[in-house]
Formats: sequence, structure tokens, C-alpha cells
Amino acid sequence: MAGRIRQADIDEVKARVNIADIVGERVALKPAGVGSMKGLCPFHDERSPSFHVRPQVGYYHCFGCGESGDVYSFLRAMDHVSFTEAVERMAARVGYTLHYEDGGAAPETTGRSRLYAANAAAAEYFRGQLLSPEADTARRFLGDRGFDAGAAAHFGVGYAPKGWSSLMDHLLGQKFSRDELVQAGLVSQGQRGVYDRFRGRLVWPIRDVTGQVIGFGARKLYDDDQGPKYLNTPETPIYKKAQVLYGLDLAKRDISREHRVVVVEGYTDVMACHLAGITTAIASCGTAFGSDHITVLRRVMGDDSASGEVVFTFDPDAAGQKAALRAFADEKRFAAQTYVAVAPEGLDPCDLRLQRGDGAVRALMDTKAPMFEFVIDQRLKDYDLSSVEGRAGALRAAAPIVADIRDPALRPGYVRVLARRLGLDMPEVQSAVERAARGADRAEKREAQRGGAAEAPAPVAVSVTMAQLPNTRDVALERGAMMAFLQYGHRIEPDLFHRALQTPFGHPAIEAVRSTLASTDLSQPGWAVTAVEAVREPFRTLAVELLTADFPARNEEGAVASANDLARGILVRELQREKDELLRGIQRVPADSEEGRRLRLRLRELDADRQRLTPS
Repeated sequence: MAGRIRQADIDEVKARVNIADIVGERVALKPAGVGSMKGLCPFHDERSPSFHVRPQVGYYHCFGCGESGDVYSFLRAMDHVSFTEAVERMAARVGYTLHYEDGGAAPETTGRSRLYAANAAAAEYFRGQLLSPEADTARRFLGDRGFDAGAAAHFGVGYAPKGWSSLMDHLLGQKFSRDELVQAGLVSQGQRGVYDRFRGRLVWPIRDVTGQVIGFGARKLYDDDQGPKYLNTPETPIYKKAQVLYGLDLAKRDISREHRVVVVEGYTDVMACHLAGITTAIASCGTAFGSDHITVLRRVMGDDSASGEVVFTFDPDAAGQKAALRAFADEKRFAAQTYVAVAPEGLDPCDLRLQRGDGAVRALMDTKAPMFEFVIDQRLKDYDLSSVEGRAGALRAAAPIVADIRDPALRPGYVRVLARRLGLDMPEVQSAVERAARGADRAEKREAQRGGAAEAPAPVAVSVTMAQLPNTRDVALERGAMMAFLQYGHRIEPDLFHRALQTPFGHPAIEAVRSTLASTDLSQPGWAVTAVEAVREPFRTLAVELLTADFPARNEEGAVASANDLARGILVRELQREKDELLRGIQRVPADSEEGRRLRLRLRELDADRQRLTPS
């Protein structure tokens, strides 16, 4: 059994990985000043981005929830892998061969990595089986829906043979164990033993946002199949259906770039949309679209303004209307504007493409209606608007919807829409909306009071943060200098950096960071992160913020110049402090004494040193 991975290898792999690439697979990152990027935090739900990544130092920090770390801690938190698995995954990504303390090569990984490997092997097996004679029904199914071999290959569609254990036998031959296959959800345990979960079905691989296969969705093809029409992988350590979105691995780049996502209902709908040019289409997998899906999408979209769009496609039948109302319940979680697109004659995107072509699928997006308008119409259709009683009931039902509109610029417009729909005067509708809004506010306050009474008082935060630092000239200089030291110390003139770093600071919290950095071996890679993680509490959060905060400069050259200036500023301040002490000392000794001459000589040295630091 191999020992621990060599520390030199751990450091080398981390140095070769761009943390922004890894985080960017899950979070839409935007430039946020020199050498910094930011996005919506993947560790907590937020409306505006406070999650910062500094690729240059390989570190991230959320100024909202305080989570921070390097690429390994990010993978461990996101994918629930061990430290060793995180290192091994990144090593494989950059093509680096790891060595272990006993001299052995990398062993086969265990745990979650084996589940990923088993799913990847299963996906390859299914793809190969789609070409077999037995898969003729599966190929005809795809062809009847307008998908050729190229489309099947693009989406990785495969075929699960009818045999009782075809996949299991294949994977056992690849040295996977039965327990691993059961844990991966690829085989099931029944009264007759262990057998393939997917048999005689068309199979779609379901991938996470990084492109790794984590499960499958399978459609039945034969009349003698007694199972459900669609069968998905069960919940496993790597497959959580409430968080999985089919097609997100293919759509994420365009979703992030366009700030637009199209939510459809099935695998073939995703395929049809992508092939028609709507490459931001995704679908939930075996469960209703919900709040966890929204959380994932918001991070990928960079959903921090109302400029984005989320378009839901629903069938106009009762099930589709119910799905729309469920989506509306979570609508306010998006900052983007939400819309509903219903195809003519109730066709889903796959059938629409098949019957009317790619252009009709693209045109579907042009007929989208705002979600609020769609839901208002759904509420009104249950009332007889030709009667006074019907209009009154409809107003009571629809007013809370308008009251729930968070954008104050939109609400008056929807008051007018509702008034037109009902044939009522604007003041009457406006009054009903205001009453509904007051009622919602009172309900929220009551709920908050009940929740507050049951909860224990929140613990008082003890960590020191940048926001808590006093707003004085000296502290501002020290704060800026420490940001420069941590972020651009490698670009500060070496002698200048060494002198400034050895100069004590006045504020105790910033001094704690400085003293830790001053005692760190700066010849080692990743020294800034090493220093930050070594800072004692309660000052570590401050150190992390100083490492990851936006550095105030227009470009890299400006940042380097500013960092050098800040280091000089620290030294000039120290020289001035010593000069002031000397001037006070001179007043206490005779001018012609040995002590007086020594003090005057030191004053001249200080002035000369300051002149060298601040040349005209």
C-alpha cells in the first residue's frame, strides 16, 4: 500500500493548476480588479457576488460567508472527496505523475473516484452497444425523433442490452467490484441476486458541470418492459437528482456568456434545442425543477442582475401548468427575468423540431411571455370574468401575484395588465394589490418572530475583518501595504520588500499578519497562502481578505508600481517616526556633546535614506 503523496508533488500540482479554471466550471467568474475574479458564492445563496478568486496566488475567499481555501479545499467541499483524491484528480488533469513517500507510483483510487470511473466505463460500454444488431430498435427510436448518429455521439447516447447482467459482467472484467457497482447505482440487488439496473433501454449519460458521468437516464423501448417509461440512477454519493441538470456540461459556457438559460422537460428536448441552435437548454433529471437546481444555475449564469433571462418551456396541459406554478413559487430566487414559452399545439421542443424544423424551435423563444403574466392568466382562467362575483374572486386570486413582484419598476405595469384582464378600474386593482402586499409583509414578520423565538441567539463573531479596521491614515497605509505584500510581494523590489516586511505595524491585527508573513520562508512556492493559513485567530480572516481583496489599480503594471510605492510608504513612515524621536532627543542634550553629534549624524543618514526612497 502506497504512503502519503510527497509534499513537493502536492505543491507542484497546485502550482500547475489554474484555480480559476476549476472554480469556473461551477461558478461564472467575472474580472474584479487587477488579478482578481468574482462570482456568486457556491457555499451560500446570495444575490450579489462576494466570492473572490485570485488565480495568481491560487486562493479563493467569500466576503459574505467567510469560506476560503485553495484548489484542493474547493474540490473537497464541492465534490466531497478526500484530500488525496483531490490531489490525484488535479494531477491527472495536468498530466503530472505523483510519487508517494514509499517510492511507489499512484495507486488506484478508492471511494468516490471509483464511482466516477465505473460510470465512465459504463457510458463507454453503452455507447458501443448502440452499434450492435440488438440496438436496432434504439437507433430507430432516435431516427424517428430526428436524431442521427452524429447527434447520438455528441450527447453520448447509448444502449443497455436486454441481458440480466451484461453491463455487470463487463465491468467486473475491468476490475470493478460488485459493491462498487451497487454503490454507483449501475446494478441492483434483488431476490434473484445482483442484476443490471438498465436493461433493454436507450440510455443518456448524465454528467456533472465538469463533464464527469455521474449517472444515467434510460427510456424503455419494448412492450414487455414492466418498468417506468423513464428510469434514472438512484441517489448515490455522486448523483443527487435535486442538484443535477441534464445538458449543463454542454450548455454552461453559453449560459455564462449569454446570461440566459432555457429549461425544458426531457432529454430529447435538450437534444432538439441544442441541435436547433438553442445551446443554453437544460433539463432536470427524474424530478421537478426546484430550488437546488436554481442555486446551481445562478452560479453558472452569474445571476446578479435583472439583465439575464430564464425561459421555461411547459406543455399547456394540466401537468405543464402545475409545473409552471411550481417554478413560479421559486421565481423570486432568480435575479434574472423569468419567462414561459409554450409551443403551438402543445408540441414539446423535440416534436416541434421534428414537425416544423429548427427554425420553429428558435422562434419559440421569440414567443415567450413573462412568468408573471403567464401565472396571472393561469389564475384567471378558473373564474367567470363576465360576472361581478367572478371578477372579484379573480382579483383576490391574482392580486398577491402582482404584489409579489420585487421590481418596483415592473409592478405598476402588471397592475395595468391585471386591470385590463379583469375589466376593472386601475385604482380598484391597485388597492387590492397594496392590501395583498401588506398582508404578505405581516405574514413574513409573524413567521420571523416565531422563528426568532425558537432559535438560540447567534454567536458573536470574533474574527477580525477588513471592514472592522478603523478608518485612519496609518491603518489605511498598513492595510494597503499588507495587500501589496501578500498579492504582489514577488513583484516588489527584493531589498525594499525585505526592509518593509521587517518593519513593525501599529495596528495589532495587521501586525499579526505581517509578523507571520515575515517569519515565512519566501523561497517556497505558495508562500503567501502558507503565511495566511498560519496566521493565528482571530486574525486569520483578515489575512485571507487581504490576500483576496481587489487590489486598487487599473492594470498589472499599475498594481506593481503601487505595491512598490506602498512598501516605500511604510519605510518612509518609519524613517519619519525615528526622525521625530531624534529631534526630541537633540533638544535634551548639549549641541556640542558626543551624543548630540551622534544624533545629528543619524538625522543626516535618515534624510539621505528618505531621499533614496523618494527621489524627485
